[in-house]
Parts: sequence; C-alpha cells; structure tokens
Amino acid sequence: MTATDTLAARLARDVQVGTDTGDEAIAITPELVQWYVEAVEADHPWYHGDSPFGGPVAPALVLHNAPYRSLNLWYLPNRYGNLHAKMQWELFRPLMVGSTVFRSGVVVDRYLRRDRDFVVAESELRDEQGRLCARTRTTQSFLADPERTGIVVERGREQRRDRPFQPAEAPSEALRSIAGPRHLVTAEQCHRFSGGRPNYHNDAAEAEKLGFREVVVQGTLSICFLSDMMTEAYGEGWWLGGRIQLNLVNILWAGEAVQAKGIVRERVREGSVWREHLDVWTEKDDGTRTIAGTASAIVA
Repeated sequence: MTATDTLAARLARDVQVGTDTGDEAIAITPELVQWYVEAVEADHPWYHGDSPFGGPVAPALVLHNAPYRSLNLWYLPNRYGNLHAKMQWELFRPLMVGSTVFRSGVVVDRYLRRDRDFVVAESELRDEQGRLCARTRTTQSFLADPERTGIVVERGREQRRDRPFQPAEAPSEALRSIAGPRHLVTAEQCHRFSGGRPNYHNDAAEAEKLGFREVVVQGTLSICFLSDMMTEAYGEGWWLGGRIQLNLVNILWAGEAVQAKGIVRERVREGSVWREHLDVWTEKDDGTRTIAGTASAIVA
C-alpha cells in the first residue's frame, strides 16, 4: 500500500464513519420561530411570550434539519431514489429565542442492506455555555446500484400484496392515547417547509428526475408533527428530556393528509420524576402509517 493509498487516505476520499459534517453557529431568532409556525402550521404561546424557561422558547425541533444543513459533506454521489429512512432525537434543554446554538456533526455508521446503501449522520446542538441541548441521528438510504433508472416508488406501494396493508389500532393495554391535528399537506406547505431552490420535496419535475412521479413530502415535516403532539401533551417534559426514535416506513405524497398519534405504554420512575413511554406514528386517512417508532417524555 503506497503512501497515497493508505487506509486513512482511502477513508478520507469516501463517506465513512468519522467523516466530519461541519460546524456552524445558528441564531435562534423570532423570525426562525415564525418560519416554523407558518411552515409546520403549529403554534404555542411559549414561542412568543413568557414560558417556564424564563422567556420565549423555540419549538423543540426548530432545527429539524440539523444533520441536513451540511448534506453535501456526507451524502453519497448517487442521489437517484434516495430516501430518509430513520431519525432519532434526544432533547436535554430548550433553545431559547435570542440565543445562538452551535451545531457539530459526524458520520457514525454506514452499511449495506438489500439494494440500498445507508449512511447515519449525527449532529449535536450546544448553547453558548457549551451545554448539550439536543442530539440527533438521521439515516439516509441511497440506491446501491448507480445504473438503476425508472420510477423507484409509486403511490399506493404500501397496499401491494407484498406489503400487507393493516390499519393501525391502539391495543387494549395502552394507558391512554394522544393525537395531534390532521394536516392536509398541500403543495404550498411543501414550498414553505422545503423552499428555496426546487427539489423533490417541493417540485414534481425535480421529483421525477430522482425516480418519483410526485412530490415526496419531506420526512422531517411529519417528524415535526410528532414533536408538536408531544409538546402539547407534555410541555416542559418534552423540552427537558424528550426522546424519539422513528422509522420512516411509507412515503407521504403532496396532497395527502396525515395525523400524528401515540399511545402511552408505561410510566416508570426516573429519579424524582416519572417518564412515560409511548408508541408513536403518523397515519394517513386510510390508516397507512408513514412513520412509526417510540417516544418518551418526563412527567412530574
């Protein structure tokens, strides 16, 4: 192995575990909060006035796209048919309006499964005192075959015989159920949330270039719907210790409606407080789940 072809050199030319995904300072401004309110169509009094944290606080996932802010540093070259596969968040303290947050990131895993190449990127958000506010991991999947063309996913795929369709039902042992509002995700909302240059999350022509006949609603929009549901249900306990781990199992297409739902499975003691554990998901009008996973939050 030559000096120019050492293992370290080969890894540096590729997206691998340890690939740095950049650092940046992000201002948590009232304008950023208002963008979230309008783009996600979710508001809360604590975003604009007094809160238990001593002033206005940003939505827990106002930086929903933290790992994606530097995607050019870790996305694979073949972006045809790429899809968001998984995401998890750990929340430790709120992002206060008027503060500055510092984001850093690194690739923590890469693996092949069936016909797809998966990359896992982690980001941390720290406040001006260096304290950890949140940690998130996202998994993006890329087609392993660079020669593949044609439509990658059609509308209605989840109802094919090889993908059995079962409406979601809350089991009888659930302690209680929660739900967010129903959202009809219009083309206008896709532009607000995934705006800027045309892309497959807001433009049908761009979607077709990547193997989709229609606009693919950005996965983090539905993840924000889930976070907002947890915010309404748990308040402070979501910002101060909330956790969520999600699998994006079916595509939400522009023009479809979706609703965040959850069932409380158990309550367990955690020091002087309690933590409630939930199954959570987002569901289309016909019962199809688009995201499924678990979440938890602190309660008194």
